[in-house]
Amino acid sequence: MVHALEEDLGRAGDITSDLIIPATKKVKAKLAARKPGTIAGLIAAECAFGVVDPDLKFTARVPDGSRVKAGAIVATIEGSARSILTAERVALNFTGHLSGVATATRALVDAVKGTKARIVETRKTTPGLRLLEKYAVRCGGGFNHRLGLDDAVLIKDNHIAVAGSITKAVKAARAGTAHMVKIEVEVDTLKQLEEALKIGVDTILLDNMPPQTLRKAVAMAQGRAVLEASGNISLATVRAVAETGVDYISSGAITHSVTNLDLGLDF
Repeated sequence: MVHALEEDLGRAGDITSDLIIPATKKVKAKLAARKPGTIAGLIAAECAFGVVDPDLKFTARVPDGSRVKAGAIVATIEGSARSILTAERVALNFTGHLSGVATATRALVDAVKGTKARIVETRKTTPGLRLLEKYAVRCGGGFNHRLGLDDAVLIKDNHIAVAGSITKAVKAARAGTAHMVKIEVEVDTLKQLEEALKIGVDTILLDNMPPQTLRKAVAMAQGRAVLEASGNISLATVRAVAETGVDYISSGAITHSVTNLDLGLDF
């Protein structure tokens, strides 16, 4: 947050507000949704205003994770007009983007309702914003995949190519991990799935498989591993994927390609 504000304020600060707005001017502003969506990141907005001016009073009118209609007031800010104007853009940037993540996630969650599939994100996050974006996914009703490279073993196609085989990669990983560390393997074909099931892993990522192949994969696995489907997941495809019986569906788009939820600050 501090870095974002420093980037915006530069060397001289908000010269526009400082020149135009009297230092003693007090106002009340409202943060409102201009389009319907799911709200996330109000804590980031509150932080932006608080860093600029600790005397500003920020009041969230709805909790993160709330679905709102267009026109809904999600927060109010009271205090120095200069300070509110200075923090406005950074606060909106964070809250609009994170609400966009939550809204996109919620759409996928709603689309798979009635199935056992859970929606998760990937590591395709904005550099520096991973934890906030993963928080926004939770606000949208989704679940979190691994936080980074250090909290689970995910053996992908390039690991397999370098190691020589799924079996070799899994054996090497298993030899060096503690009992609490999960091992997941990415497979592209049913033949690879068979090898992964034979060697035994916690989770298998079924990459870019069409629904008919996913159904065969679920039948082959027979519950011996948690199954995650990934690749080209969209609102148009996610229901069909969920109905195959997979446990998780991961989407990079809910963090790297979301549309900012339009929020505005008005006095």
